[in-house]
Amino acid sequence: MSATSDRYVHGHHDAVLRSHRWRTVANSAAYLADRLRPGHDLLDVGCGPGTITVELADLVAPGRVVAIDAAATAVTATRELADRTGLTELAVRVGDVYALDEADDSFDVVHAHQLLQHLSDPVAALREMRRVCRPGGVVAARDADYAAMTWFPEPPALERWRSIYRRVASASGGQPDAGRRLAGWARRAGFTEVLATASTWCYAEPADRRWWGGLWAQRMTESTIAARAVDEGHSTSAELAEIADGWRDWAADEDAWFAVLHGEVLCLV
Repeated sequence: MSATSDRYVHGHHDAVLRSHRWRTVANSAAYLADRLRPGHDLLDVGCGPGTITVELADLVAPGRVVAIDAAATAVTATRELADRTGLTELAVRVGDVYALDEADDSFDVVHAHQLLQHLSDPVAALREMRRVCRPGGVVAARDADYAAMTWFPEPPALERWRSIYRRVASASGGQPDAGRRLAGWARRAGFTEVLATASTWCYAEPADRRWWGGLWAQRMTESTIAARAVDEGHSTSAELAEIADGWRDWAADEDAWFAVLHGEVLCLV
């Protein structure tokens, strides 16, 4: 993501960052893990707070690892996490996915998690990621697909949530249903061998329901998403408060279940 063009729809509210800090290789990059080898050089694009990054770095050590993000706050968070975990060789900096500050053929692995859905030109981003990946390497991307998310019970508030979120994300220049489009974007970017898969996050246990429902309840009243929904005329503060209550009610239901479908691609270079 460019530091000056595309708008990150979620923003950096604590309710967003709590979700991002939960992510690991096991729950968010398992489709890539068995291709990683010690000594691989790796670029993590859109690193966020770095929880996936530091685990990837551990898997490819002593390979060179670079992490970039358009947000300075994310870069700072990743640096701090790397310092706490002893990864002194991890290079972290503000960067632009459309103009990577790396030479051609610099990395064996280029990884992006939940990035392409926020871009106005994901094909251009994939093309640039391909440029810095060595022959024999892999470009890996994973993104959610909001239209394919499913849940039970089905309170009207959650369907209103999805509709509003998709409108806000689209108005910000992104594609909220990116998961289903990854393979096509990769082929348009010039990849000829693309392995497409899918995986899920599932929230059904009581603690998981409370955590997931609470995150979205807070996002819909306090985060950048809420502000944009109101400012751009997609919703009102009163409606967003009702949706937040709907999330809390859903989370309190002992039968509640929520699945987030993700598309994944391994693009072979």
